[in-house]
Amino acid sequence: MRTATSYKMPGNCCLFVVLFMLSACQTTTKPPQAAFQWQPVTLNFEGPQTSETDPVNPFTDYRLLVRFVHQDSERVIRGYYAANGNAAETSASSGNVWQVKFTPDRPGLWRYHASLYKGAGVALADRPEAGQQIPITNATGNLKVVKAESQATGFHALGTLYTKGRYYYTADQDKVWLKGGTNSPENLLAFNEFDQTYRITTQQRDGEASSGTDIHEYKNHRKDWLPGDPTWQSEKGKNLIGVMNYLADRGMNSAYFLTLNIEGDGKDVWPYTSPTNFERFDVSKLAQWNVVFSHMQKKGIALHLVIQETENERLLDDGDTGPLRQLYFQELIARFAHHPGLIWNLGEENGPAEFSPDAQTDEQRIAMSRFLKEADPYSHPVIIHTHSTPESKDEILTPLLGESSLDGLSFQVNLREQVYSEITKWLSKAESHNRKWAITMDEIGEWMDGAKTDTVDPTHDTLRRHALWGSLMAGGAGVEWYFGAHQQHNDLTAEDLRSRDNLWRQTKVALDFFNQYIPFEEMSPAPAVVSNENVYSYIKSGNIYLLYIPEGESTDLMPGCTGARYSLSWFDPLHGGDLIRDTKVLSGKTLSIPAAPGNGDWVALIQRLK
Repeated sequence: MRTATSYKMPGNCCLFVVLFMLSACQTTTKPPQAAFQWQPVTLNFEGPQTSETDPVNPFTDYRLLVRFVHQDSERVIRGYYAANGNAAETSASSGNVWQVKFTPDRPGLWRYHASLYKGAGVALADRPEAGQQIPITNATGNLKVVKAESQATGFHALGTLYTKGRYYYTADQDKVWLKGGTNSPENLLAFNEFDQTYRITTQQRDGEASSGTDIHEYKNHRKDWLPGDPTWQSEKGKNLIGVMNYLADRGMNSAYFLTLNIEGDGKDVWPYTSPTNFERFDVSKLAQWNVVFSHMQKKGIALHLVIQETENERLLDDGDTGPLRQLYFQELIARFAHHPGLIWNLGEENGPAEFSPDAQTDEQRIAMSRFLKEADPYSHPVIIHTHSTPESKDEILTPLLGESSLDGLSFQVNLREQVYSEITKWLSKAESHNRKWAITMDEIGEWMDGAKTDTVDPTHDTLRRHALWGSLMAGGAGVEWYFGAHQQHNDLTAEDLRSRDNLWRQTKVALDFFNQYIPFEEMSPAPAVVSNENVYSYIKSGNIYLLYIPEGESTDLMPGCTGARYSLSWFDPLHGGDLIRDTKVLSGKTLSIPAAPGNGDWVALIQRLK
């Protein structure tokens, strides 16, 4: 394997200067290519003939940079080697096509200029002009971008995800976005119809899910594929596309997946031509991944892209952001960062643990975060997945407080009863360091249980109460559901996501309630306003008080306002439906909340009357 120590991504400012000089004296007479805001455009450039296995490595020894210029914006986007330009369909590993994918964030005329460089290690060279410039076709041109079509759907209508304070927002209307989705299977991309995808060896150890011998087929989701949906190579991909259709139909908007687990539990997902060569990438496999990712975006499902499983933290450059890790990041960015609904996750359970002690350091975590922020031209959110115990969070997350390149946390909690207090704690810690984090509840323990199937746990009472509503009422930005290690359809072997259909439905009930009834981005957790510690509270002081009251519990509310009068409405978090208006008007310094209108858990919405 080639070694190198001086590879580095150049800063964008240098790239702008160099590429502007290259393009300033060139014009094009070609008519502009039509494009839409928030919808990716793929540009093909023909260059030298090469292959994934060529002695001159097309991934390290070539670099394609394309500068896009708008009257009030400009971006330099890295391209990638694309074999024959149609590798998803042909499984090609050779060809003379380089591609760039660009998602315009505003309408108007965009000019572009592409430059391809060749030289040893030029892909990560310090200077943008390093190497020999190679002639390519279609090097200059124009894009005429108009606002998204009325029939645009998903993130192609919503625009790019970003964080602002405690929440995610979408760029098109600066609208808050609450997450609800699946955290399992973590090896979602271990799908038998992707090229060169297989399990290196089976895994069976205490504390983890058993991987079994077969990779995913998702046969039960074949019926969810619809005419007009994408495939590759005629019939391939229908089952996994069906998975995404099913999730979207249930109102889910996020899916968590690993892109590297060579030394992890599944040992079945990697972007390389082999699991032992980290400088050569499988062009056709990555193109097929992108077919699925593109469909997810159309269906409004965010790509929660987890760059490494915990056991892989030191696989590249011994944990440093050195040449191999930089190359890995740059290939992910070049091939997938054009998707507007994307979140970079620095790694599953990042940091040392008893089962994975050989972990990255504080400095290595920060280096990864900063590199991704600088190298990604779209500035997608960068977050990190935590370990499960309060002690592990204290140790690993405290040095990250205030880090400007880190946008939030992908939370794991071992005891679901601690979700509300733990999220409240870390939101407060982040704010005290002048860097608010968006925290999502993505993996609920205990590790062997997680979210059980509907057959075993039909109503999911403790998950709904503590992980779903508990996290949202702590100021969390959403949830994903982890399937546990010792369950049917577990975190590695899940084939049928209908096994948790009731959980998806309850998740949508909660998200719909928050989006429809309350200004949650203006509210805060306030345990002190209720007399019962088992009741969760989320308030806009003096105006709105939201209480989650578990079955069999009661509480008083202390709004702290004398003379104010409040209306009371009830909401059923299990079944959903409309608000049930209570005829009572509440007043006083202490409000005694009356009995709910039925059995089970209830949500009380208390609003100040004008």
